[in-house]
Amino acid sequence: MFTLTVKHQRLTALRPLSPESVASLAAAWDVRMVYESNSIEGNSLTLRETELVLSKGVTVSGKPLKDHLEAVNLAAAWEQVKQLAQPGAALTELDLLDLHRMVLTRVEDHFAGSYRTGAVRIAGSKHVPPNPVKVPDLMEELFAEIQTIADPVERAAKLHYGIARIHPFADGNGRAARLAMNFILLAAGYPPVSIPTELRQAYYTALEAADAGDFPAWSDFLTRQLDHELDLWLDALEETQDTRLQDPGKETATLALPNNQ
Repeated sequence: MFTLTVKHQRLTALRPLSPESVASLAAAWDVRMVYESNSIEGNSLTLRETELVLSKGVTVSGKPLKDHLEAVNLAAAWEQVKQLAQPGAALTELDLLDLHRMVLTRVEDHFAGSYRTGAVRIAGSKHVPPNPVKVPDLMEELFAEIQTIADPVERAAKLHYGIARIHPFADGNGRAARLAMNFILLAAGYPPVSIPTELRQAYYTALEAADAGDFPAWSDFLTRQLDHELDLWLDALEETQDTRLQDPGKETATLALPNNQ
């Protein structure tokens, strides 16, 4: 955590950032996040196909319409997160429900934006999510609990895990959990985290360890991913900052990472 704090301070010291450096970095990250978050859930679009769907609006031959809609929906939900996650902002239950609605619009409209009313099982997991009757109260308790956690990284980890454990939705739980997690990180001035497809099993293993009572295993996994994202942004932005110092007349911006630079 000390390393994260130091890197967070370095990132804060770089602000304000040049619009062009932030725009290019954020755009590339956004596509990667949409691809990775959907791929973890079984979406068949490749990274390049995801980029084409989002930037050109093309339909990829041989790929399901559902996969295209999932890419467009998640990108829209992520834009909403960036708009809402202003410095110090808090995510509400209504925000989460609205993000979930955006994720499942035109894919599963009958589930979009509402808590589940039936039992669900998580494929490949021993964890049995709670009875749907308990979901509203459990979600209210989760949102109350995270407000008592001062450290934003711990708060993000707790919220993501809580959503995964409760599994409040009939579908889209993973994507909603990752959006909620990144809302908290962005609002605290951290970069967002995307889980690479190749770490899918490690990601699920960490969550299952938390189910078994080892929450630090999940928290440590998230911390490592956040540390990696910090390195990526710092490496690129510190180089950009050096260039800007050589050209002090260049325009600067108060954007965000991606929205609160």
